[in-house]
Amino acid sequence: MSLIVQKYGGTSIGSTDRIEAVADKIAKFRKQGNDVVVVVSAMSGETNRLVSLAQAIQEHPAPREMDVLLSTGEQVTMALLCMALQKRDCGARSFTGGQVRILTDEDHTRARIREIDDSRIHAELDSGNVVVVAGFQGVDDGGNITTLGRGGSDTTAVALAAALKADECQIYTDVKGVYTVDPRMVEDASLLDTITFEEMLELASLGAKVLQIRSVEFAGKYKVPLRVLSSFEEGEGTLISVEEDSNMEKPAISGIAFARDEAKLTVSGVPDVPGVAYKVIGPVSDAGIEVDVIVQNVSADGTTDITFTVKRSDSERARDILNAQATVLGAADVSVDARIAKVSIVGVGMRSHAGVASKMFKALADEGINIQVITTSEIKISVVVDEKYLELAVRALHSAFDLGDPNYQPKQDKQT
Repeated sequence: MSLIVQKYGGTSIGSTDRIEAVADKIAKFRKQGNDVVVVVSAMSGETNRLVSLAQAIQEHPAPREMDVLLSTGEQVTMALLCMALQKRDCGARSFTGGQVRILTDEDHTRARIREIDDSRIHAELDSGNVVVVAGFQGVDDGGNITTLGRGGSDTTAVALAAALKADECQIYTDVKGVYTVDPRMVEDASLLDTITFEEMLELASLGAKVLQIRSVEFAGKYKVPLRVLSSFEEGEGTLISVEEDSNMEKPAISGIAFARDEAKLTVSGVPDVPGVAYKVIGPVSDAGIEVDVIVQNVSADGTTDITFTVKRSDSERARDILNAQATVLGAADVSVDARIAKVSIVGVGMRSHAGVASKMFKALADEGINIQVITTSEIKISVVVDEKYLELAVRALHSAFDLGDPNYQPKQDKQT
């Protein structure tokens, strides 16, 4: 008998029919002799609806009251799912984050988990019940309801799996698992059987939307086997684990990630003196703007150009900060390019395969795609390109590294 933690996202439980289907799936696991803890999100679209209600009342609601409001979405689904399980003669009890005692810090709307009291869950499991927990929420030391931020139900599920020492944490969503690239962009994308936490964390941070970054960090830290599966189709999904695939033929690249919402800022002609990078980047970071790729080029005349990327929505604010600092910096110019995109290849196989970077650059050159910025780590290479070449770049790299599904059958055009 195994202890399994399952998480169902908003699309998986977006209607009463889908909740009934999820109940069938859970009841099946329970009848096989497994102990099951279920974490649920709010029904699809519910959180946005609640945010709209709040903003109709007050433009900037107090974070504490927003947490009280938004936490109700998950409470609806946990109760409905328990009713559906009980209808199937499957014992079930629902609990809010506060009832389970998921203790967080006091940072409303983006709280972080401090500890979990697992005694109540174990007592219910010992009684033969499925335990259904509202995701995305907890309580602070003062008993105030807190929420973990968007996508926080993934983090709740992994944290519970770690506290309970579960055999596996299963994240059910609307895709079959983790693909080599977003299949909406590349039709022959391959479904990965396994991937390491390290690779998944890179992919998630670089733009892949399958899992929330914090949940992957949590799973990697506590070595919780994590599996991504579809709520709508049968299959084994993708197992995310600590162990690397021992297959000698494992490819150098496991996947490709991309991000459209990027902007590039360049501060030109800054005197090349110690501390100049901090003087450029520091004020931007202090304003709460996340800085990503950073490149510095030193010129022969004793000046340097510093280029970095930020989220496109932060680009104008970052430029205003740098323009205000231009005199202090001694900068010749501050420019912004909001028509860029970032494309990244990721794989632990890079450690043992030579020539990965040159292969990437050749594939892009063959398509006439100019690389504006390059950044690397041990298992990833990211490039910044003109946004109009994003899809071409992704498809070229997917082909160059042979990541396509060998069993893919192109869709036949309907004959008129």
